[in-house]
Amino acid sequence: MDLGAGRRGVDMGPSALRVAGLNEKLEKLGYDVQDWGNVVVDQPESLPSGPSHARFLPQIVHTCARLSQLVEKAADEGRFPLVLGGDHSIAAGTLAGMSRFFHKAGKKLGLIWIDAHADMNTPESSPSGNVHGMPLACAIGLGPQELSHLAGYCPSIDPNNVAIVGLRSVDQIEVANVLGAGVHPFTMRDIDERGMRAVIADAIRFASDGTEGFHLSFDMDAVDPSEAPGVGTPVPGGITYREAHLAVETICDSTRMTSMEVVEVNPVLDVANRTALLGVELVMSAMGKRIL
Repeated sequence: MDLGAGRRGVDMGPSALRVAGLNEKLEKLGYDVQDWGNVVVDQPESLPSGPSHARFLPQIVHTCARLSQLVEKAADEGRFPLVLGGDHSIAAGTLAGMSRFFHKAGKKLGLIWIDAHADMNTPESSPSGNVHGMPLACAIGLGPQELSHLAGYCPSIDPNNVAIVGLRSVDQIEVANVLGAGVHPFTMRDIDERGMRAVIADAIRFASDGTEGFHLSFDMDAVDPSEAPGVGTPVPGGITYREAHLAVETICDSTRMTSMEVVEVNPVLDVANRTALLGVELVMSAMGKRIL
């Protein structure tokens, strides 16, 4: 998916992650890996972009609806859904599918959102109209109805069970959504002052409170561009290589992670596939790889 982004190339992210050896490395950890291939996405060259406040929204909704069905199916089969992106708008589909899976059993899903950006814009607040800046808003019921109701109800995720980690770029109008929605934001200042271990422990606590577990959505632009150059919206001053690993290692240790996605890998902007290779390393750490 690159319909939600402002720069081309992020649709090749899943291929870059596969080339970096994701499937083979997971199998070496002992996992039974089933790669269900790419979800079909319309090409922007063949489509009108639509309303300027939510570009390509109908096409994004169509793809996210299909993704939500696949994610729910994987969870129904007792598998761990791992979704590869692609721009972050795909999270609306991932979260709808996982939320629906737990909702059928009367249970709730939490969310840890590791990202330089809050992605809590709405069509009314977005300065660009790019939907990859809206998926978290949609998950907690603030975004376009076509995406916010994708699960068949709204919201997919209770904002009190949402923790955002690594924030350092929030649009001015978006600030009101972040502060007023009830989510738990942790900025880079929080990480600097308290350390990643304390911050991620709080994030796990909020995402686990009254839930069956949580989904991890990891946007590679959360990591500093010196470590992850291949992203469409890089922001200096991000999470370090070791902080990123500590975050996912601690999440793994909690045994509360139900599903994961890695998004915004853009090989067109990358250097020697570094960002995809780091993305694979983080998945491996999240799935239990340890030195000893």
